[in-house]
Amino acid sequence: MTFPSSFILIAAANPCPCGYAGSPDKQCSCTPYEIKRYTQKISGPLLDRIDIHIRVPQVKYEDLSATRRAESSAQIRQRVVAARQVQQERLQTYHLFCNAQMNHALLQKLCVLEPRARQLLEQAFKNLNLSARSYDRIIKVARTIADLAGAKDIEAVHVGEAIQLRNDMGQFGE
Repeated sequence: MTFPSSFILIAAANPCPCGYAGSPDKQCSCTPYEIKRYTQKISGPLLDRIDIHIRVPQVKYEDLSATRRAESSAQIRQRVVAARQVQQERLQTYHLFCNAQMNHALLQKLCVLEPRARQLLEQAFKNLNLSARSYDRIIKVARTIADLAGAKDIEAVHVGEAIQLRNDMGQFGE
């Protein structure tokens, strides 16, 4: 093993002990206390170190059997490869290869937020009581979203999506 090391952590958890909290189709049988106790098993500091939090709803049969065509994996791959190329070009001078590796000083230098994006980020910090660690992580995710969209600067829509991805672990029982 070599330390420090880089890795990608992907973790999954149910929203509550029975798994149905927040479901539009099934009634949760857990008490608010049980849900709170269950969701607090993951500490705040640990959650704060996870960049993206996504709640995935149960897939309905209609969605599985639908004949409409979604964006293909090949198309998505093309966008990801293009975004990674942009990141590599932006960061090659610093011997980095992706946005996640930027430190705070590089974020300030390379991640230009449009005025509305900056205002949205400030408002989110005031209203959502986000940590200092969240600041850099939101900007890194917003920069990646902007790269995927082919945008030069980080716009409010990119920051908004990054905040939503960061803050999607609300307590179901509250």
